[in-house]
Amino acid sequence: MTSETLTEIYELLYEAFGPQHWWPGETPFEVITGAILTQNTSWTNVEKAIANLKSAGQLSPEALHRIELPRLAELIRPAGYYNIKAKRLKNFLGWLFDRYGGNLANLAPVPPSRLREELLAIKGVGRETADSILLYALGRPVFVVDAYTARIAVRHGLIEPEADYEQLREL
Repeated sequence: MTSETLTEIYELLYEAFGPQHWWPGETPFEVITGAILTQNTSWTNVEKAIANLKSAGQLSPEALHRIELPRLAELIRPAGYYNIKAKRLKNFLGWLFDRYGGNLANLAPVPPSRLREELLAIKGVGRETADSILLYALGRPVFVVDAYTARIAVRHGLIEPEADYEQLREL
């Protein structure tokens, strides 16, 4: 199969369903928080964790950077693996504050490939999470590969079943 076939599939889906704007989040930072919290859990549970952060007035880079780890873990408990995810959020925030002054706007001039490398260097941020942050929170033109993408690509003969994330992303 060729990229033309992939483009044809995309155009048919787009024509049938239109723009989806499916990643929920009121702000780019909320989208990033959701991308980290959604690892290995359902979105319903992530919504509860985000609601807890909002209710506690903690859903901002500054607030989450200052909050103590046990309190953060308590607030995001509904998302599961809350101790691990609290550390992952703190790792992301450490990077954001150390390199970019805690301001997402400071990421604007950074090329997507460099940002992706930096995100992947953060402990707890994998390829799908990094790409989700780039696309949905920062509006960068990257492709996010998930299990559904892989399943569709294999079923339509676009790629071999053994293809890894980067091969699917490249396609």
